[in-house]
Amino acid sequence: MTSILIRNARVVNRGAIKEADILIKKGRIAKIAGAITADADIAIDATGHYVIPGIIDDQVHFREPGLTHKATIATESRAAVAGGVTSFMEMPNVNPPSVTGELLEAKYSIGARDSLANYSFYMGTTNDNLEEVLRIDPKRICGIKIFMGSSTGNMLVDDEKTLERLFANAATLIATHCEDEMTVRRNLERYKAMYGEQLTAAHHPLIRNEAACYVSSSLAVALAKKHGTRLHILHISTRDELELFDPVTPLSEKKITAEVCVHHLRFCSDDYAELGNKISATRPSRMPGTGTRFCRPCLTVIST
Repeated sequence: MTSILIRNARVVNRGAIKEADILIKKGRIAKIAGAITADADIAIDATGHYVIPGIIDDQVHFREPGLTHKATIATESRAAVAGGVTSFMEMPNVNPPSVTGELLEAKYSIGARDSLANYSFYMGTTNDNLEEVLRIDPKRICGIKIFMGSSTGNMLVDDEKTLERLFANAATLIATHCEDEMTVRRNLERYKAMYGEQLTAAHHPLIRNEAACYVSSSLAVALAKKHGTRLHILHISTRDELELFDPVTPLSEKKITAEVCVHHLRFCSDDYAELGNKISATRPSRMPGTGTRFCRPCLTVIST
């Protein structure tokens, strides 16, 4: 494999910027030092340029297979690399959903052929594919994805026994989309009855509200603690949910983690008046504590 020596770069790493050379061998960084004299197949003079670590995106939604008129692994990975994302972990809600070993392997084959970035794929779950999930080699995947609120196809997992067994037997990380399905359904029926055909996207944060988030997130955390499961809750968005997580234990020792999305700090439900349905595509919000309301990926609203 080709070796590369990057000279005179402004290397951005671990909170500092320093002038250094970088030696890459067999596709990996072998050395970073002030001056490297080793021979290399390719030499790059990076004088005046920055070398920045690639971003790892742990939650991407590509559209292959099944929806390639929108995008493919090739086009999406190209966009990722152009934006500085060098590794991605892709979600299973494609068409058909990645809920069997065979379907998952088909995606890995596409990734091996077409991806311009490092890649991994989540194994999808349903209420009835538990045995299929547990047969997957945990070293082959980045994690198991559980939609605890409705998703495309049949990827909702709301059966309590299935959830219990998944958390009890998972040999790898479980990543969850947390919204309590019963709460969402009750809210939907309520607002349908109130507004009928006048129901719009602006009612979305009332249907998928803060209670739906907290009930589901607290269940996921309780199951993870009970079974010692590695759990990562994606895109949390309510103040109450923060209380579910330990702020003291060092990150390297944590088994239960969560994330928020930077772009959720931009808009709130009040912006429906100007943006209408477009806000559902951007899925943003404003910072809590600014006198407005904070929205989740599906635009759940909380008071601040």
